[in-house]
This record gives sequence, C-alpha cells and structure tokens, in this order.
Amino acid sequence: MADAPAIIICDDEAGLRDSVAEYLADRGLDVRCAEGAATLRELLAERSADLVVLDIAMPGEDGLSIARALRAQSDIGIVILSAAGGVLDRVVGLEVGADDYIAKPVELRELLARLRAVLRRRRARLDAPLPARSPQPEPSASRRIRMGRAWLDLEARRLTGATGQEIPLGPSEFALLRAFAERPGRVLTRDALLELAHPRGDAHLDRSIDVRIARIRRKLEAVPGRPEIIRTIRGAGYVFDPAAG
Repeated sequence: MADAPAIIICDDEAGLRDSVAEYLADRGLDVRCAEGAATLRELLAERSADLVVLDIAMPGEDGLSIARALRAQSDIGIVILSAAGGVLDRVVGLEVGADDYIAKPVELRELLARLRAVLRRRRARLDAPLPARSPQPEPSASRRIRMGRAWLDLEARRLTGATGQEIPLGPSEFALLRAFAERPGRVLTRDALLELAHPRGDAHLDRSIDVRIARIRRKLEAVPGRPEIIRTIRGAGYVFDPAAG
C-alpha cells in the first residue's frame, strides 16, 4: 500500500481503535495503531503519516496536548475523535490545530468521508505552487492574506480589491474573515466561528454566520452562487481555500 494515505489511529480504547483501523484498512488506507502518545511518536519516528486520528481522554498525555505538539512541528492532518462533543470542546480542538473534530459515537462511513476530505485539503496545500517572490515586499506583507482577487490586511483591518480599491467591511465581517485567514484549509463549524469571531460572548445566532458569509461571498467570489474561496462543507461548516481564485 505504498501509495495509500498513511493514517495512525491513536486511542486507548482497544476495541474502538481496532474496529476503526480494520474498517479503514478494508477501504484502501494504510493504517497503524497507537494506544497513546509514546507509541504514536515511535510510529512517526519510524515512518511519517499523512493523518492522525486522536482521542482526547487518554492516560498520560492527552489528545489536545499531542495535537498542539504535532501542529507546531508539521502540517500533518489531525482529526480529533472524542466522546467530548460540546461546543467548547470542539472549539478548543480546532484552536490547537485540528483539521476536524468528530464526536463519538460516529458512523464509520461518515468518519471515512471526513478523513478523506481532510486528506484532499492537505494534498491541495502540498500541491499548491509557491507564490512568486516580490523583489520589494511591502513591510506588512506577512499580515496581508490573499483571498481570491482581494487582499485582507490584518493590521489595517482592510479588504482591498485587485486594483487597490477598498471593499467596505463591517466589524463582524472582518472578524469572520480574520478567523478564516488565520486557519486556511481547516473546516470551521458555525459554533467555532461564533466563538472565534465573537470571543467576548456577544449574543449571536449561529445562522447569522450564514448571513454574514453570504455577504462576504458577494464581495469576494467571482460567482457568489458557486463559491470557491469560502466553501461550504455539507454537515460540517466552512473552509477557506487560499489557493482559490
């Protein structure tokens, strides 16, 4: 299975770990198992992986700590699979660097679909061409994020079009764009976006996210009805594709 995506299932519950591994292996994935952080690191030292599926509540080092360490070292795909499925749990998991957060129990077909989605996004990032180097980069270039034909300046809190014209943004729209810009390629749930865009606990309905994203798409997308920059992931949330446009 040299060309199969390499996945490590890290969970201290042997029955669940083995059943998930068997299901994924039967569908063409290269699967290894670890019961905790120490074994996981040994497996990664032996051979790299494309994606790690992590439980949170494990003896010794927990899954959040492992995810944070992995993300600091590499762009490996990270999916948290945990019985802790509350809003705060999901937000924290995404904040430490997970690409997706799935609550147990999960139907194995859904798990497979979501793992494949993370693998596709990771492959797209790896295959994306490096941007051309500017001979005289602007001082604030590191805080300017390309979004299709527009640029988001995180320092100035401004969105500008291809010709330099300013595109008006409300405070809540900027907060959403910043959340996406700082987490390219990661699926963000509505709950996560509410937490990230309104960290002070402002009262907002989760469907207000949909309304604001629709407004943002009219400003960013060439065809708002067929979005490419901020895409909807059915049943999961939204994802910013930095290579789109």
